[in-house]
Amino acid sequence: GAGDCRLSLEAAKHVRKVYALEVSEGITRHVRGPDNFEVILSSGTDVPVPPGTVTLAYSYQVMEHIHPDDAIEQLSSVYRALAPGGRYICITPNRLSGPHDVSKHFSDVAQGFHLQEYTLGEVAEIMEQAGFVNIQGLVGARGHYSLVPAGRIRKFENLLEMLGQGMRREIVVAPGIRNVLLAPVIGQRSA
Repeated sequence: GAGDCRLSLEAAKHVRKVYALEVSEGITRHVRGPDNFEVILSSGTDVPVPPGTVTLAYSYQVMEHIHPDDAIEQLSSVYRALAPGGRYICITPNRLSGPHDVSKHFSDVAQGFHLQEYTLGEVAEIMEQAGFVNIQGLVGARGHYSLVPAGRIRKFENLLEMLGQGMRREIVVAPGIRNVLLAPVIGQRSA
């Protein structure tokens, strides 16, 4: 989900090679970058780059737009693209504080442009199925962050889930809780 490629173009100033994947040619048609920058059109589930060549993959607000039946295929494609020891950072809205699309105005479950919203624990489970190891959440705020094993966050999410939607809505807006629920999920390809 490279969008207008601003992040990818900035990253290209600091690394050897950047692949910017996008599903819409219209968004990237006029994007030009340096020699180490390449825009690649994707179906949304495929990652058509040379296998085992990516040291860091990043997605922001992409997974919730992929059909749930295709989530494992998408994460498996990311896994294949990663070099041994490479990492994938996935940021997606947390289902427990949502929905985060237009359906928040009429439903407790995402039904609009977000085909599926996930908890961090659910993303971690799909990552595990795709082969990722050392899956963690990056929790914190204001420059102070810690890597927390996904299993610990999953236990916390399970407790929140038991509260029910009404009580949970009141609790998830607290800064400490919100910071856990917004944590990026980081998975690693085995070395």
